[in-house]
Amino acid sequence: MDFWSFFWLLVWSFCFVAYLMILFHIFGDLFRDRDLGGFAKVLWVVALIVFPFLSALIYLIVRGRGMAEREMEGNQRQVAAQEEYIRSVAAPQGSTGVDQLAQAKSLLDSGLITADDFAQIKQKALA
Repeated sequence: MDFWSFFWLLVWSFCFVAYLMILFHIFGDLFRDRDLGGFAKVLWVVALIVFPFLSALIYLIVRGRGMAEREMEGNQRQVAAQEEYIRSVAAPQGSTGVDQLAQAKSLLDSGLITADDFAQIKQKALA
C-alpha cells in the first residue's frame, strides 16, 4: 500500500465516521422531537434508509435550527436537574445556619475538621 492509497483510505474513513455521527444525531433528534407526528417520523426514517446522503443533507438544512434548539433545551434541562440534585445533597432541606453550625461544632469537637474548616463553615452559614 503506497502513501496515497493510505491517505485516501484515511480521508474516506473520516468521512464515513462523520456521516455515521451525523446519522445518529439525526435519528436521536427525530425520535426526541415531540412536535413531529409518527407518520412524518416514518417518512424520514424510510428516506434516510433509501437515500441516506441526500435525505441527511435535506434534514440538516430543513430541520437543523430546530435540531440545535432541542439539543440546547435538553442540555439546559440536564444542567438544571444536576444543579438541583447538588443543592439537595449539599444542604438538606430544613437545614438552617444554626443547624449547620451545630453540625460543624460537633465535627470540630470530634476532631474530624480543623479550626480553619470550622471558620469557613461558620462564615458560609452566617452569610
